[in-house]
Amino acid sequence: MIRYCAVIGHPVKHSASPAMQNAGFAALGLNWRYLAFDVAPSQLAAAISGAKTMRFIGLNLTVPHKLASVSLVDALDASAQTCAAVNTIRFEARDATGAWQPLSRFEEMPVSNIRTLGFNTDSDAIARALRDELGLNLAGTRVLLLGAGGAGRTAALRLAKEGVAELWLVNRTAERADALADEIRRIFPKVTARTGYPTGDVNLVINATSLGLKADDPIPLDADRFPLGRTKAVFDMVYRPAETRLLAAARSAGCRIANGLGMLLYQGAAALELWAGRGAPIDSMRRALEAEVYGT
Repeated sequence: MIRYCAVIGHPVKHSASPAMQNAGFAALGLNWRYLAFDVAPSQLAAAISGAKTMRFIGLNLTVPHKLASVSLVDALDASAQTCAAVNTIRFEARDATGAWQPLSRFEEMPVSNIRTLGFNTDSDAIARALRDELGLNLAGTRVLLLGAGGAGRTAALRLAKEGVAELWLVNRTAERADALADEIRRIFPKVTARTGYPTGDVNLVINATSLGLKADDPIPLDADRFPLGRTKAVFDMVYRPAETRLLAAARSAGCRIANGLGMLLYQGAAALELWAGRGAPIDSMRRALEAEVYGT
């Protein structure tokens, strides 16, 4: 019997997750398929419920569904509770002892009493990507973070946990950035969290907005208020196109650059491990991602 997982987003046609996850399934010898569905926010609850009814193994959530999914799952893992955002759902049922188990553990799929458990695998993924892709030790650094939505909040909390010295938050809606800065100061009092653009240099700029997905998107940074020559590195969570306008400008300014491909890889590998209960074949998944995004 074929079993299914999927990514849900709006838009979602840019997603490289199906190529990555299907390669991972094949490497593990799983008779699973990974799909992508464009689901409008108003239909998110119905989509999750439908996947539950059809006994999917799991789901990934991408823009703009990570925050809304928190209230739509039956239970939250500690990772999702901390971030207040869900990017991975695992469907579970009770075994003969009454303990909740992933649906992948059942040879015959349960027909009822299935629950949704929400996780967040983005937090660990961004920290690993920044280390691996840019060689950054985040402790003591100054960071400018663009975006305070689901991805931005997850990144901000992880940066603070890693011990950045200063964190500057810029968001289209200033109130959201203010609220996130207050939260960072409350949870991590040693971190200086401010809103707006910094007056001096920083070690890293991160784009956690969706700007860059479309060819005509503006750069998510006000270069008049913060020229890219004032940072050493730029990380863009957008990975398609492989080089966004922000990354092209940063490269021209002499910055080290990385897109979100590594972050996608690591969060996807963690999701696969949560669903399958087995180690993810990172090399196979990376090759599939690079072939999908870079055509290599």
